[in-house]
Order: sequence, then C-alpha cells, then structure tokens
Amino acid sequence: MSDQMLNAQPQFLTVGEGEAARDIAIIVRPAQAGSDAPALVWLSGYRSDMSGTKAVELDGLAAELGLACIRLDYSGHGVSGGSFSDGTISRWLEEALAVIRHVAPERVILVGSSMGGWIALRLAQELQRRDGPKLEGMVLIAPAPDFTSELIEPNLKARERKSLAERGYFEERSQYSPEPNIYTRALIEDGRDNRVLDGIIETGCPVHILQGMKDADVPHAHAMKLMEHLPADDVVLTFVRDGDHRLSRPGDIALLLAAVKGIIRSSTSRQMPV
Repeated sequence: MSDQMLNAQPQFLTVGEGEAARDIAIIVRPAQAGSDAPALVWLSGYRSDMSGTKAVELDGLAAELGLACIRLDYSGHGVSGGSFSDGTISRWLEEALAVIRHVAPERVILVGSSMGGWIALRLAQELQRRDGPKLEGMVLIAPAPDFTSELIEPNLKARERKSLAERGYFEERSQYSPEPNIYTRALIEDGRDNRVLDGIIETGCPVHILQGMKDADVPHAHAMKLMEHLPADDVVLTFVRDGDHRLSRPGDIALLLAAVKGIIRSSTSRQMPV
C-alpha cells in the first residue's frame, strides 16, 4: 500500500455501558465514489489485531479494487481498550456487530482468521436475525469455531483444570509471543453458549475456507468437520499442504486474496439482472 491509509490513525467506538464500556479501535477505508461493491470486514484471531500481515494485505486489496474495508481490534487486543482477561466470544461478537452497525455498509464480505472465523460464523447468524447489511460471502482462514469446547476442553491437563477451578484461568505457552496465552473460565463457559458445530450453519452465502495441513493449532480435520455443518452453502475448501496456522507467507497471501476476489466476482454476478 502506498496511499495515505498506510499510516491511518484508528477511530474509537464505545461499546457497552457503565463498567462494561470499552473503546474499540477501528480503521475504515472508504469505497471509491460510485462503488456499490460489498465492504470487506476483517476479523482477527485470538490475541491478534488489525495490523497483522493478512489484515494489511486485505486492506491493500480493497485499495486496489476501490472497495471499503473495515478493520477492528477486539477489546483487550491491539490498541482497543478493555482487559483481555474479560474477553469472551459474546463480548467480541458484540463489538464486531457494533462496528458493522456503526459503519453501516449495505453489503459485506467477512474475512475471518482462526477465532475470527468463529466470530464470522456467529455474525452470519446474528445478521440474519437483525436488520443489517446483507452478507455476500465469507473467507475463513484456518477457522477455529468452537475451539474452546472442541480443541481446548478435551485436552486439558489436570493442572490446567485445577488452575481453572482455583484461579479462574490457566496459562499456556505461545509459539507466537513471549507472553503466554491465557484462557479464562468465562471464555470457556461462554464458548459453550456460542457453539456453531452443534447443528446446520446456514450462512446464505458462498464460503471459501483456507486451511494449512501442518497447522499445529487447528487440525485440518477441524475444517473438514466445519464443512459437514455447511451443507446448504456453496463452500470451497482449499488445503495448503505445507501451510501452518498463520498462512502468512507470500504464497498463502496470494491464495487469500484470490479467494476474496472470487467471492467478490460471485457477489457481482448475483447482482447483475438476469
């Protein structure tokens, strides 16, 4: 990216009231004048933020195509306010919904990475229940829906269960940061209330999943399981044989941008009169 958005300063939107209020950082790229294409919405993963490689590359694609692009940091992430330890799927979903409603695009394409894929799937459900933008498509990178109940709880060690019971959280070494990952009892309990892999998921739009086969955090079998819950949608699953969880190498980014372009083309063709 070579335009003024490179050094764009975030705006802040207050979500919640009273003690639950937190300032959510947003960067919005406006669409070119006259464009009626859907806005791209970036949804980061657990402990990630809107300044990561994939998020910035998505914004660059929006600049190239003249599209709007909406990025946000969940509370406790990036430059947003709020405590990370207070975070739950419900809380971060509320923030993503509030940002989309605040920007108010007519149509959106959701691009979610890891936990952001879970948030995207819950957003799809919520947008169907409420007045809001039309969901035109989704691109999910190493999606981790229900990761608390599917990937964490079954593998808890005795000391981690004890820490959850006594301290309300447990820590796990992170391969991406010197700081450990922290998983709270509230996050795990709330995750059960936000499960999407317990029935049919009807997004009503095309979905493209990108999954590394050497992903140590979200096994590729998890992407296959997600496919089973999306029987009514036009779903493409692309496996990257040597891909890890991040899928941030140049070749991975090329796949991501191609997937987003494919969803945009699909959206455009559906808008054309028959």
